[in-house]
Amino acid sequence: MKKENDKEKNIDVPADSSDNDDVSFEMEDDAARPEEKLKALREKFKVCDKEKREYLAGWQRAKADFINFKKETEAGKREWQKHANERMIGELLPVLDSFREASRNREAWERVDKNWRTGVEYIHGQLMEVLARHGVAVFGKEGEDFSPERHVAAEAVETAETAQDGKIAEVVQEGVSAGGKVLRPARVKIFKSK
Repeated sequence: MKKENDKEKNIDVPADSSDNDDVSFEMEDDAARPEEKLKALREKFKVCDKEKREYLAGWQRAKADFINFKKETEAGKREWQKHANERMIGELLPVLDSFREASRNREAWERVDKNWRTGVEYIHGQLMEVLARHGVAVFGKEGEDFSPERHVAAEAVETAETAQDGKIAEVVQEGVSAGGKVLRPARVKIFKSK
């Protein structure tokens, strides 16, 4: 006895059915064309592989361009910030000079009320701490060796001691550097042996 699954089922489709108007059946002879199908698939694979490589290369270039753009943008920001800081420090230099000049004349400075003097010294100390946190350094001290990269000689002071030759005798105006770069060289008087 045959099972129901083994029976062939015939389905009648009417010739005038509108559902089948757009359906077309191609009868392919599968046994006659395997080489052609394989060749077509290989060609299609080559095209797809070429496109994949082009897309991958394009994506990699775009990614590299973006990374480079990001680095350039960050470098530009740092450079802009550096110049802005240098400009701000340049504008603060007269304030630093005023503090120094206020205390330079020892006789007049000692006559000022002690509480007021202490307050001014405290404010000066706060300003110097803030500048130091931002990489600003004040330089130029008596007794240091003269360096043309960091100092400008305003005057030569004669001395009999040859050991003092080329050393700073007096600081006329302190020098200022930021991040290792000299923003203003120190104006100094230097010893010169006779």
